[in-house]
Amino acid sequence: MSDITKLTISQTLDGLKSKKFSATELTKSYLSEMEKNRNLNAYVLETPEHALAQATVADANYAGGSPRALEGIPLGIKDIFCTKDIRTTACSHILDGFVPQYESTVTSKLFADGAICLGKLNMDEFAMGGSNENSFYGPVVNPWHPERNLVAGGSSGGSAAAVAANICAAATGTDTGGSIRQPAAFCGVTGIKPTYGRCSRYGIMAFASSLDQAGPIAKDVRDCAILLQSMAGYDAKDSTSVNKEVPNFLSSIGQSIKGLKIGIPAEYRPQGLNQEIANYWEKGIEILKQAGAEIVDISLPHTKYALAAYYIIAPAEASSNLARYDGARYGLRVDGKNLDDMYTNSRTEGFGAEVKRRIMIGTYVLSAGYYDAYYLKAQKVRRLVQNDFTEAFKKCDVILTPTTPIAAFPIGDKSMRENPINMWLNDVFTVSVNLAGLPAMSLPIGLSKDGLPLGLQLVGRSFDEETIFKTAAIIEQEAKFERLK
Repeated sequence: MSDITKLTISQTLDGLKSKKFSATELTKSYLSEMEKNRNLNAYVLETPEHALAQATVADANYAGGSPRALEGIPLGIKDIFCTKDIRTTACSHILDGFVPQYESTVTSKLFADGAICLGKLNMDEFAMGGSNENSFYGPVVNPWHPERNLVAGGSSGGSAAAVAANICAAATGTDTGGSIRQPAAFCGVTGIKPTYGRCSRYGIMAFASSLDQAGPIAKDVRDCAILLQSMAGYDAKDSTSVNKEVPNFLSSIGQSIKGLKIGIPAEYRPQGLNQEIANYWEKGIEILKQAGAEIVDISLPHTKYALAAYYIIAPAEASSNLARYDGARYGLRVDGKNLDDMYTNSRTEGFGAEVKRRIMIGTYVLSAGYYDAYYLKAQKVRRLVQNDFTEAFKKCDVILTPTTPIAAFPIGDKSMRENPINMWLNDVFTVSVNLAGLPAMSLPIGLSKDGLPLGLQLVGRSFDEETIFKTAAIIEQEAKFERLK
């Protein structure tokens, strides 16, 4: 019954309700597919016993006629979400063997709605990276042409690869500068970063607290709406959570976009933009025009400074957040002659190269004499980026851009590994959205000449995910992108 793993969440829920298959049969099918696809390295921990126990409860609820919203849906959980009594390491050596005694709010909500945990998914260490090559457990292999050994994107590479390979029905992700949208684009799946504050950050290991936001990665737009409905909502345990009613995201899908104004930013057409990506962008514009939308040229003039500002603000916050990992309380401890020695040894051995790089950059920009010169200036640029979007949304309802400047590249690509700035440039179309705290979705639009997925990004007003879902559903319907089977 491996074919049932290819169904979307909405199709799976229909099958479970009509008793075409049970939650236990479904879960066993996913576990079997996971075993066959271990070469992708998408999971860093599989939890079959836990999943089957949850499936038994789901079957009982279906038999009793009281299924919950996600009853029996098997999910993969990014290893940055704390899961009670299940190892959580953020794919870092410094958290070796850490087993949380509490559950993140997002996973609590999903499991309370009947979702099943298949295991923990691979990611860049502490979500720092754009290729999933920075994981202590090794890189994830993109399921599109696995023989070519391509990256799955990052930091939520395990999540995107697992969804694309049908080894989970959907997955959780986090997005600090594009970490849901970029891997979704590389793997030919759909992912949404909600508005900052829409989903609780409680129980998510912090990278950059003013930028991190949880969101779903799924097979299609409808599945993202179903999952976000469960994940979103106010949480008193998170001071950045916004006390705002969660709308019915599903009701947006299928609505007309006639008269909707679609903003096309001039700054997202840099000289030398990949022609295939430019052509697919035009295809997206044409689809929306045919559906009755109005295309509007807009300007986001401070876009060119966004990447530099992001790579000052994010490392600064990371430097502060990661100070708690010292070997004294949990995770890896490497003893030394004294306390300072133990701190140094534990952090030296525990953190990978990219995490160390960002901690050092962040510590530097926060230090006396450089705080004003770098960090404060970056925050001023952030405000200008936010103002650009505010002005743009006076002229349009939603913005359409490419998600990434390139398709997936080979694992170990020298140009990326030897110059980290080349890797950071992959975030050029995504980081502005995080600086402004806006919602954005990536969905697949087509394949490159090399047979690799390419994505388009929709950016909405603050707390207006509905317009994104409505617009994305039209593009998805007309693009007719074929997922991996």
